[in-house]
Amino acid sequence: MTVQTPPARRTAATNTTSAYGWVERGFHWAIALLIPTAIALGVIAHDMAFDTDAALARKAMLFSLHKTVGVTIFFVALARILWAASQPRPAALHPERRAETALASLVHWLLYGSLVLVPLLGWAHHATSEGFAPILWPFGQSLPFLPKDADLSATLATLHMVFERVMVAALLLHIVGTIKHSWVDRDSTFQRMWRGVDPGPLTGAGRHLAPLAGAVVIWAMALGVGLWLSPHPATASATGVASVSAPSDWTVEEGTLAITVQQLGSAVTGTFADWQAAIAFDEAPRADGSLGTVEVAVATGSLTLGSVSDQATGADFLASEAFPQAVFEAVLLPGGENYVAEGTLSLRGVEVPLSLPFTLTLDEGRATMSGGVTLDRRTFAMGETYPDESSVGFAVEVSVDLVARRDE
Repeated sequence: MTVQTPPARRTAATNTTSAYGWVERGFHWAIALLIPTAIALGVIAHDMAFDTDAALARKAMLFSLHKTVGVTIFFVALARILWAASQPRPAALHPERRAETALASLVHWLLYGSLVLVPLLGWAHHATSEGFAPILWPFGQSLPFLPKDADLSATLATLHMVFERVMVAALLLHIVGTIKHSWVDRDSTFQRMWRGVDPGPLTGAGRHLAPLAGAVVIWAMALGVGLWLSPHPATASATGVASVSAPSDWTVEEGTLAITVQQLGSAVTGTFADWQAAIAFDEAPRADGSLGTVEVAVATGSLTLGSVSDQATGADFLASEAFPQAVFEAVLLPGGENYVAEGTLSLRGVEVPLSLPFTLTLDEGRATMSGGVTLDRRTFAMGETYPDESSVGFAVEVSVDLVARRDE
């Protein structure tokens, strides 16, 4: 009678050409727990309502946890890749099955790359957006060389989503392969990674470049799909949604109309892409003491406010579908060393008096203007489901900067 000796278990930290050490197995199972955790948190947070203070706080916390787990995956994956690069690669148990072995290697390369690319793209999306859900760590929320840019952030978010799909597909193929080895082949593939089983000497160990090249091609295709699906930068047309009726003797050459709000204790700044100004201004005072008039029309739906743009333009706040345009009409007056635009603001069906102080520099027919004012969202019945400032602040800081040229 022949007694079969059970395969040995490897307890060393390092790999061999036939078995995995406990360090690589630890990396593998840590990532195996982190990936579904990150996916579940992201899906639940995305689908969760945010129509009350408590709901918004829960949604933000889940997104913060999702981002934090994602960044953790990034660093764990980097450590695993560096460790694997320093170790022998255990050979396949069935090297004679060339197509199957090549496919398994391709899937492994896709997983390795995705574990770095997916969280990195998500991190970059977070860093470039005016987000409301911070990463839960003390090292800051930005990344070098990545500015706050709504269009760039939208592109990165799309790429993050597309590359995530590649990762999920590779993960499912990896799981299917594991099931096949366990239930069809009944070999020790799973046990090598689970318990460190060493099946004995194997041939064909090493890393092959063809599967890596295939993975690079798939990533390049994913990049192309992501860029194609990405929203194009918003540009306001010459007339746009915003329109003014007052006469103007100045043409705005460039400018920015921005708002800053407090959300969950953090400042979030956004800009309106579509707004127009009709300016009638002279340095010499008129008979009534004014220096001219201004009318500013703003397409409320053109606001980009980081990750909460849809919420800001929705029914609870700007209600852009019902009130597509806000209008500020004012008389321009001298105000000591500076100036003031004294008039009324019509926003969301409410008309209120408004004084906007500003500075003005004139130079050979060109004017550079900068001003700002703070509004209270409650004045316009905005965010009534957020009755305190625990989630959304009451104050809305409005700032305008522009350069205009006097018409001949």
